Amino acid sequence: MADEEETNEVEMTTEEETEGVVTAEMTVVDALKEVLKKSLIHDGLRRGLHECAKALDRRAARLCCLAKDCDNDEYLRLVKALCSESGVHLIMVDEGKELGEWCGLAKLNPDGTPRKVVRCSCAVVTDFGEDTPALNVVLNFVKSQQEE
Repeated sequence: MADEEETNEVEMTTEEETEGVVTAEMTVVDALKEVLKKSLIHDGLRRGLHECAKALDRRAARLCCLAKDCDNDEYLRLVKALCSESGVHLIMVDEGKELGEWCGLAKLNPDGTPRKVVRCSCAVVTDFGEDTPALNVVLNFVKSQQEE
């Protein structure tokens, strides 16, 4: 009976160690994808300028993603100003098509590859949903960006 308890303790520590390895290997981009998917599932994701501006103005936003390839300078200035006014962390994403795919604005083929991806220049997370290791990676990245 004591042997069974010892094996359970050993199994628990190996699981914790493997979770630590997974979070160490997870990149910020992969973590951001997972955070956006979780917030979409928990109805905490706002997409597009109108929805994002309303969430930022109400101070309900917790994280904002903005595409670097946005062609409208007024759009960029508005979102950056609202984020700085509200104290919301801003993450710049390389392409709007990537952000649209991560936010669920894409049709998928039967094998799971995206087929029609709609470009999204701005997305705001109002509810993270579950507390995951990916969320910790994103929050640590945001804190390190803020210190610089």
